[in-house]
Amino acid sequence: MSSFPLRSPSRAEFHLSEAASALDIPWQGTLGDPILGGIATLRNAGAADLAPVGEIRYLTTLPDSAAGALLVGGKVADRIPADEVRPRLVVPDVHAALATLLEWLYPPAELPAGEVHPTAVVDSTVEIGAGAWVGPYAVLEGGVVLGEGARIGAHSVVGAFARIGARSLLHPHVVVYPRTEVGADVILHSGVRLGVDGFGYVFDGRSHRKVPQVGRCIVEDDVEIGANTTIDRGSIGDTRVGAGGRIDNLVQLGHNVELDELVILVSQVGLAGSTRVGKGAILGGQAGVGGHLEIGSGARIAGQAGIIGDVPPGATYMGFPGRPRSDFLRSTAALGKVPELLRRVRALEAELERMRAASDLPAANGSEDV
Repeated sequence: MSSFPLRSPSRAEFHLSEAASALDIPWQGTLGDPILGGIATLRNAGAADLAPVGEIRYLTTLPDSAAGALLVGGKVADRIPADEVRPRLVVPDVHAALATLLEWLYPPAELPAGEVHPTAVVDSTVEIGAGAWVGPYAVLEGGVVLGEGARIGAHSVVGAFARIGARSLLHPHVVVYPRTEVGADVILHSGVRLGVDGFGYVFDGRSHRKVPQVGRCIVEDDVEIGANTTIDRGSIGDTRVGAGGRIDNLVQLGHNVELDELVILVSQVGLAGSTRVGKGAILGGQAGVGGHLEIGSGARIAGQAGIIGDVPPGATYMGFPGRPRSDFLRSTAALGKVPELLRRVRALEAELERMRAASDLPAANGSEDV
């Protein structure tokens, strides 16, 4: 049995009307009810595929697509050409519909309940909840608690007195440091490290002396953390990831960072120590935030922004140093005018030089100014 949760097609083919039923939307069927075999992009779809059309920009690809049927977003439906006669489903949100259809077509395989692989190293004091699963060569140290239906992938290590909540999934090669707490329904992808020592040192005149990191790392319920993301434990106090958060691959959270509920961090975001991020905030890829700052609830931080001050709730910040979107766009537009301004300044300087040179010439009648 694989340590990875597998998804296999639940059916070899399906009618478009069945997809409508899975989406709980009315079935019109005026353009036919084709038999389909899967879902694919417009560019790659074949005659047996359902292809999503969620954005107006995809309409240019539509004529060349071989898709047998279309999944059309509501804001695009009125822009479909009149000569487009392929069967279609119209939904309010294509991405939400895809999530439902893919779950319907590719349900997760169930792992054997209550199985501990014979190669796993499990301390005698570990508490394993009903239906939990421990994969090959996993290590569970003393005092660990696994909730009901938790799944520990191959070669993962759960440190002493750590807690893994019900139905949480650790993919292979996850490391959960001692005393870390992981809530229920959490997904940790391969390479995640939780509860790592924070970057804390003090120079004592001779060397950088390590400051003991004695806090915890707490991940609340319904969080997904991407591959090779690292989250430090608190120096004193806790680092906390709020319920419902989504963290992409290669993200770094420093010690004592606190994320409120439903925060989204895209790949390569870095948050320095003691940063607080409010509920529902979104930080784009490679955004960096300095330490001891506040990102307000609902704030939006654009990709590669560098935040060096607090961000108000609901604000959108861009650029470096991070500033409100309108300010950033105005400064960017102004920057684009600099070459033309330089040309004009140089032309003015040249004209002034000519005027200065002309003022030193003798007058036209040969006399000199007195």
